[in-house]
Amino acid sequence: MKKNIFYFLILIAIVSCATKKPEKRSAFLKGFSTNYNTLFNAKDALNFEFESRDKAYKDNFYAPYIPLLTYEEQPVGSELGQSQFLTDKTTVNAPSIPGQPSTTSASVLEIAEAKALKAIDKYSVIRDGEEKNKAIFDAYIVLAQSRIYQNKPLPALDALNYLFTSMKDDKRIPLAKIYQGLAYAKMKDYHKAEDVFTQLRSQKLDKDYEKLLSIYFSESLLNSGKKDMAIQELENAFSVNGNRKIKSRIAFLRGQILASQGKNEQARESFLSAYQLANDFEFEVKSQIEIAKTYNGKGDYNGAKEYLEKISKKGTYGSRKNEFYYALGLMAAKAGKKEEASAFFRKSLNEKVSDPQIRGLNYYEIGKSYLEDNEYISAGAFYDSALASMTYEPSKILLKEQSEYIKKIAKNYYLIKKNDSILALTRMNENQRNDYFAAYITKIKAKEEQEELARKRDERAKDFAGGDYSANSIFANNSNGFQDFSSSKGFYFANQNNIAKGTATFKQVWGNRALSDNWRYSARMSSIDDLKNDALGITSVQNPRRFEPSFYTEKIPTDQNVLMSLKKDRDTASLGLGIMYENFFSNTPLATKTLYDLVDQRPEEKVMLQTLYEIFAMNYEKNPAAGERAKQILLAEYPYTSYAEFARNPRNSSFVKSNIEAENSYKTAFALYENERFEESRSTIEKALAAYPKDALVPKLSLLNAFNAGKTSGKEIMILQLEQIALNYAKTPEGEKAKEMLLYLKSDLGVQMTDSQGKIIANPTPKTPEKENAPVMQEELKEMQRKLEQEATQQKIKQEKVQNLKVTPQEIQIKK
Repeated sequence: MKKNIFYFLILIAIVSCATKKPEKRSAFLKGFSTNYNTLFNAKDALNFEFESRDKAYKDNFYAPYIPLLTYEEQPVGSELGQSQFLTDKTTVNAPSIPGQPSTTSASVLEIAEAKALKAIDKYSVIRDGEEKNKAIFDAYIVLAQSRIYQNKPLPALDALNYLFTSMKDDKRIPLAKIYQGLAYAKMKDYHKAEDVFTQLRSQKLDKDYEKLLSIYFSESLLNSGKKDMAIQELENAFSVNGNRKIKSRIAFLRGQILASQGKNEQARESFLSAYQLANDFEFEVKSQIEIAKTYNGKGDYNGAKEYLEKISKKGTYGSRKNEFYYALGLMAAKAGKKEEASAFFRKSLNEKVSDPQIRGLNYYEIGKSYLEDNEYISAGAFYDSALASMTYEPSKILLKEQSEYIKKIAKNYYLIKKNDSILALTRMNENQRNDYFAAYITKIKAKEEQEELARKRDERAKDFAGGDYSANSIFANNSNGFQDFSSSKGFYFANQNNIAKGTATFKQVWGNRALSDNWRYSARMSSIDDLKNDALGITSVQNPRRFEPSFYTEKIPTDQNVLMSLKKDRDTASLGLGIMYENFFSNTPLATKTLYDLVDQRPEEKVMLQTLYEIFAMNYEKNPAAGERAKQILLAEYPYTSYAEFARNPRNSSFVKSNIEAENSYKTAFALYENERFEESRSTIEKALAAYPKDALVPKLSLLNAFNAGKTSGKEIMILQLEQIALNYAKTPEGEKAKEMLLYLKSDLGVQMTDSQGKIIANPTPKTPEKENAPVMQEELKEMQRKLEQEATQQKIKQEKVQNLKVTPQEIQIKK
């Protein structure tokens, strides 16, 4: 018996050592080995990476939207734990990145990918074209995940496609479909992603799959711009997910989308849910701020204000006072309490900084209030401070652009104010001027008296050696003084109260000083008032005669040329100011008002025409009533200008396609022009322009019509139409050709005709007033048109399609 058992054990050992083909392996044993060997390490690596990202994640609440999962948008890979998962002798080298130092170890995601590939290669069991090892499904999911989060969605799709072909009957296929949709979304192929997610939505899914689907589907819809659908999917995600953290993030994201659509009431409710469910202090504070942002100004302002002030003093919330004051400022601004809002923003600046971006936003809000009051220098100063404080780069880029715009506007604005003041003084009689400057001198005296009192008060606070015995002085034995560096109080600059007191003391003694070497001997920094006075041309030097009215009256200009120059500079600056309001801030009402004020000042004709044109051009589509007055002035007072022609028949300058009927009309009109049937050609063109006002051939039709006008109505009408083409279609080839034609037709310069080899044909006779007013029968214009027709005919023969026909003028060399 014992002998038989011995032989039986030997047989088992021999059989177990025998090799088998991969397709003959035991699926059960291979699945067991897969789960508890390489695949386990792959899953562990992937989970570790997600946990590391989640711990290191910090929300950017100033981006348009937050991500729902806190590991999605983190940098791929982590240096933490990279060697921890090298449980066997396999090593993976991370790909080198140009411009960055090379690394010898792989990222955790690359390790997870390598482990998954190894599990697939070692433990896959395929029979009859199907995968029999069920654990391989998990290996491919890990492989797809690791690739997706390395920003390699296409290889991830390759991995998932294997599951759809070799394991298509597996119950976990919906999970693979979810990651397939995510991979498409990462590739920005939102249409395919939506198709995959919508198909899954129609199926009955496992609860865990439904949670994951709702998260990825809502973000895909949002990224594709379908905000309403994203909101609906987020509502579904909120109902199916039970985790407080994810529910809070879903509510916050939904609030952000609703706020971007102007649905403040619904957004407010969503942010309130985010606050109630938040399990993170930072998230609680930011949710409260968003609730304040969505205040519509109609609710109980005093109640909301009292609530925020109370909570800002409560426990750990006290460290975020600056953020709550910022929120209170936003609420006050929405409620129309401008001064109260400004006070809250300034209080926020005086509190300890918990978020530099919030500090920058406080400066921005104060600057914006100055901008609304046309205090451009003050606005520019606060915008510059905001730029220095902000940390969110997109906001800084936009603000920097606005700051530059404000400086340009300020230059024109204060030039207008300065010249208006001077011109107003020239219109006063002697008594009025004396009264005006007497009042001005009274203000100067009052201001200087206050400054003298302040100076004497500061002097009394100093000892004989220059020591300061004021309440904040180090000589006053004040424990809160500037020099209190005792260990019990901690580092001086860590105490915001000490910094505020020290700053106040420094300013009392030294005033505002620039940060530079030898600051004691440097000039004081310019205040905002100094900058304004400089822009207005007001000197700050104390002249001994500053209390005499004659000191000012004798400086008033009397020369008419000087006064005309002041008026011209003022009008030009006003025109530029109106255009900047429209171009920089899209503030059409303010731009229109500024330009109409200029019209009332009756500037010179050139400026007047440009002003009326700008008013009409910016209003004729958006607000025709606002531009009607400008149109009527153009038609009544300047009827024969290109601006009046534009007002009669403004054209759309954006064209996208050519209609076949418009092409046929152009072909017909061009043939009629060639046969010198100019009136019929003109009639055909006018019908085409009326029928197809936005066709791509409109500029060509207009240019051809201008040549018809030159043949039938004379040079002046041709010039008028070419000017309109240059205005309406400035960025088209036809607009450029019109400008070239105008350069010749409106010029008093002589011309030289050349042949195809560049040789001079003839020297035309210099123009005379008689020829200038004659119809277009001059020798040089006839030669130009002849060559134009010849070139157009050659192009017509070469190209069958009429859109490629170009009416191009001849090459003309213009010389003095």
